[in-house]
Amino acid sequence: MTGLKVDGVSKVYKKKTALAPCSFQAMQGTCVVLCGGNGAGKSTLLQIIAGILSPSSGTITINDKEISLDRKKYLTEIGFMPDDFHAQKTMTVKEFLHFYGSIRKVKKESVDDIIDLIGLSDKRNELVKSLSKGMRQRLLFGQSIIAKPNVLLLDEPTNGLDPYWINWFVEMINEIKKAGTIIVFSTHMMDVAAETGDVILFMKEGEVIQTINNNKNIEETTIKLMKLYRQ
Repeated sequence: MTGLKVDGVSKVYKKKTALAPCSFQAMQGTCVVLCGGNGAGKSTLLQIIAGILSPSSGTITINDKEISLDRKKYLTEIGFMPDDFHAQKTMTVKEFLHFYGSIRKVKKESVDDIIDLIGLSDKRNELVKSLSKGMRQRLLFGQSIIAKPNVLLLDEPTNGLDPYWINWFVEMINEIKKAGTIIVFSTHMMDVAAETGDVILFMKEGEVIQTINNNKNIEETTIKLMKLYRQ
């Protein structure tokens, strides 16, 4: 099938279950949001889809490409933003994005456009280590979209963003969806989930305990999520 299919994916470390069997599908131009507290399994699920972790069971396909059968082709479909900055911090903003752009064979002009898009034009020659948390988050986001992937995976992308940039992020997600990209991201921000997600998977202790088909009634969806957080 075209799109993203997660079928019975789980992760077990020795006797500890980090992720119970999880299944969902996402078609082009849709957004799946993973919500839940710390330790819910959100990052584990994203890292499995991204090919960073191997699942204990289950399969994942993107546009009929399965990672276990053709890892290289599978990974060309994906853009991934981790939840923290582990990259070389002695690079400048421009060097960092040009490096990732060269890996994905992106033209330098397109990389420069990304720098403008994420609001770091005046920081392009500054070292990554000098950036604030919010700026580094925007830089990581820019890296994840640089090659216009078919599937965009974002781990807690709103961490460290101020209200202006959170609104910017919501607008970006909705624009990227219009281009046909599948987006899966995790967040603690219930209003962001309500504004962007077509489907919201609420997770607890490694298990999806409720699937919400979002009607984009932001207040109603936010209330549902608040109740789940309190359980």
